Amino acid sequence: MASATELRFPSIEALRAFEAAARLGSFERAADELAVTASAVSKRVATVEDLLGTPLFVRGTKGLQLSTAGREYLAQVGAALGLLAAMPQHRRQTQGAQKLRISSPPTFARQILVPRLESFTAAHPAVEVEVVLSIPFLDRERGDADIEIRHGDAAAGGRVLLHDRVLPLAAPALLARLPSLREPADLRHATLLRTPIEPWSPWFRAAGLSWPEPASGPKLVDLGLTLEAAVAGQGVALGRPSLALHWLRQRSLVPLFEVSAEPARVYRLAPCAASGAAPDFAGWLAGVCAEVEREAQEALSGAR
Repeated sequence: MASATELRFPSIEALRAFEAAARLGSFERAADELAVTASAVSKRVATVEDLLGTPLFVRGTKGLQLSTAGREYLAQVGAALGLLAAMPQHRRQTQGAQKLRISSPPTFARQILVPRLESFTAAHPAVEVEVVLSIPFLDRERGDADIEIRHGDAAAGGRVLLHDRVLPLAAPALLARLPSLREPADLRHATLLRTPIEPWSPWFRAAGLSWPEPASGPKLVDLGLTLEAAVAGQGVALGRPSLALHWLRQRSLVPLFEVSAEPARVYRLAPCAASGAAPDFAGWLAGVCAEVEREAQEALSGAR
């Protein structure tokens, strides 16, 4: 009585390794295509050869060459893999990540954008966010960005993100070393931190002081560094509660007077594309800034 023929099938991975090596003429190139090592390709091919009981490649000085059995087997394997690849069930629908490049001034990015960015990425998992920094003092904007947050003249156009006020902020440790600062004119006893990005003139006018811009004291070309210097007790900073929120909550900085002024520059959102992820991000950012304004006012009130 004749015995039934035993069927043994090689794995799909082994067949793909054989087909790729035969088509590309190299285990190394097949490994690159399959994202595995050359050793793994060689081992997978070896399992097919063991199963068939015949070598599929002739390994010699001329490199990897198909044997007679290999050429015959390749035609059959290629057809089988082609049929499997054509089945719609084997084709996974993939959606590439939508990239969103955001340009922001450094302090806005550090104090407002990045700490809250997770809420946007969690709500939009298909959007790949990239944040790059602009240099507002040098007027160097990132024209290659999908979203541009700018710090400058409100008349330049775009949506104003923060309706900021500026006022003097100082560290309690500094105040303990100074004469009592009861009214704005008492600031003549204090070192005023300077930055060209946030001139003192608007606040001087609001406080009724006919003073020129300070001519001495540390000068820092960054709003965040100016606030850091104030926290360190190096002088009084003219700051925005929205950017100083963290330090106001910790009482590392305290407001000195009730007088505040509109800043010389505003944070605004440049017009962005009407499609893609940009409109969603613009709406999210407007909501974030409104919440920051509310929290800043609460922290300011609590610090007085």
